[in-house]
Amino acid sequence: MAASLSSHRTANAKTRARLRRQLRVRKKIFGTPERPRLVVTRSARHVVAQVVDDTAGHTLASASTLEADLRASDGDKTARARQVGALVADRAKAAGVSAVVFDRAGNRYQGRVAALADGAREAGLEF
Repeated sequence: MAASLSSHRTANAKTRARLRRQLRVRKKIFGTPERPRLVVTRSARHVVAQVVDDTAGHTLASASTLEADLRASDGDKTARARQVGALVADRAKAAGVSAVVFDRAGNRYQGRVAALADGAREAGLEF
């Protein structure tokens, strides 16, 4: 589960705002075995996507720009995020998942987060 906001006292105002949004979204979103949660974690350089079943507490599929084949690919960070979305969708379908609940983790739905979602949708994952 998401950490409480009080445990992040040293975080700056921008980080605290994102954590507040994250907690607000996580109250409503819960991944089930039929419809797990697609979590997007974004840093300054990389993006990570995981398909998580919250009832069992297991990650069913994951993809990241830290992987060797995506590290070597050309393009900007948005293009790589789209590739991560397609890759996590393929791995989720191989694990038997066809529909997910999208968890943007407090990030705005724009740029790399939106590109990852578009890549996953194009690869056949239903949101």
